[in-house]
Formats: sequence, structure tokens, C-alpha cells
Amino acid sequence: MNITVGDHSARHLRRILRWYLVNWSMTAVADAAELALTELTANVVRHVPGRHCHVLILARPSGVRVELTDDCATLPQAPARTDELAESGRGLLIVAAVTDRWGVLPHAWGGKTVWFECDVRRGRA
Repeated sequence: MNITVGDHSARHLRRILRWYLVNWSMTAVADAAELALTELTANVVRHVPGRHCHVLILARPSGVRVELTDDCATLPQAPARTDELAESGRGLLIVAAVTDRWGVLPHAWGGKTVWFECDVRRGRA
């Protein structure tokens, strides 16, 4: 789905993601996937001019894959260290902590896709 995200978009995207995960019998990864999607959506709101992105939610044999593609060439980087009391800057650290895999695919046209995967077999507590 192509959308322009705003301050409340993460809440709506979480609902959509949970609906898919329930229908695909993947509720074991719902909390982790929703948190990771929230962080990636927040990054689009904060860092992508125009706040436009394409969201793709894919069922895979191992679990779920979620991709956010935008037209901003700047690649996200997890900070080496963060201030524990800082209000921002830990999003990708959270994504890495709650997902099984994540990454960034730069595109020749200047945009990028940031993705993550959560495996159902491992599940999350």
C-alpha cells in the first residue's frame, strides 16, 4: 500500500498488520512485528521528506516479512551508542532486538527499502 504517514499512522498500520497476522495464524510474532513496524514508521515520519512510503506485508513459510520503501536516499544507521535517557535514536536498536532479521536495501533510483522478518517457529514471549 502506498501511503503518506503522519503522527498517528503507526497505530493504523499496527492494526492492519495484526489483522494479517491473526488471519495467517502468526499471532506469536504480533507484538514484535508491531513494535518494529512502529519504529520504522516513526523513521519515515522523522526522516523522509514528504513522508511518503510503500508498505508491504508478506507471509513467508518461516513467518512474516514487512518492508517500508521510500524515495529518500539517506540510509538509516543504528547508532553505536545511545543516551539511555534520550527521547529518540534507539529505533533501529529496538528493531534489531525484537526481530529475527532486518536490513536496508538501497535502490539505484535513490530510495531504499527497510525490512524486517519475524519467525513464527521462534516466536516471542
